[in-house]
Amino acid sequence: VQLQASGGGLVQAGGSLRLSCAASGVTFSRNSMGWFRQAPGKEREFVSAIRRGDGNLYYADSVRGRFTISRDNAKNTVYLQMNRLKPEDTAVYYCAARSYCSGYGCHNFDYDYWGQGTLVTVSS
Repeated sequence: VQLQASGGGLVQAGGSLRLSCAASGVTFSRNSMGWFRQAPGKEREFVSAIRRGDGNLYYADSVRGRFTISRDNAKNTVYLQMNRLKPEDTAVYYCAARSYCSGYGCHNFDYDYWGQGTLVTVSS
């Protein structure tokens, strides 16, 4: 199983980026997908998730209303559209896959597969 995250970069505060995570070696449609991030000197934290099947969406309070998660099962890809970026959004962003999650269970780290991460830097 491979999860390849891309789309990170340097952006000014208030700007936008779209992250992508392409999955291979897994039945993508049967997996719930999540995004996590880890800022320098801080612990990894949940950002967003999209559940398999019904497509329920989950967001951390810090990004709700600014970030949007989506998936394209035909392309085996999950996206994270990030708008109105803030310097505190600076982090390495990781995508992850798991067979099932529900509610706040989608927020925890109990994912089966993890990507390598892509760096997002937001300048003030």
